[in-house]
Amino acid sequence: MAEERMTYGRALETAIKVCNTEGFEDVANRLEELRTQLAKRNSGSHKPTKTQKENEFLKEDIWAFVSENGAKRAMNVGAYFGITGQKASALLKQLVDAGRLEKYTEKGVTYFRVAEGV
Repeated sequence: MAEERMTYGRALETAIKVCNTEGFEDVANRLEELRTQLAKRNSGSHKPTKTQKENEFLKEDIWAFVSENGAKRAMNVGAYFGITGQKASALLKQLVDAGRLEKYTEKGVTYFRVAEGV
């Protein structure tokens, strides 16, 4: 049987059990608070950050740019919008993951174009 991977949550669970059995209730209570915070953070119910909100608008602009001008490279998108190629690439990937753009390679160069059917 394969050994289960030790996650932060599983480590907290184990530590809470040990603290409770060894008489360290105050430590167990604090660890329980940390576990609650972890569960809340992992629930996906947090509000988007200011940057995430700005990136949503930027992704719309990028999609419009690619749809109006045809296939583009990440570095060209970055230069047009005054952002790094790395940020452009990350935003383009998010658009690919959302099914709005598709990524293809031609002669070793990666391009992004509007996905078929969009």
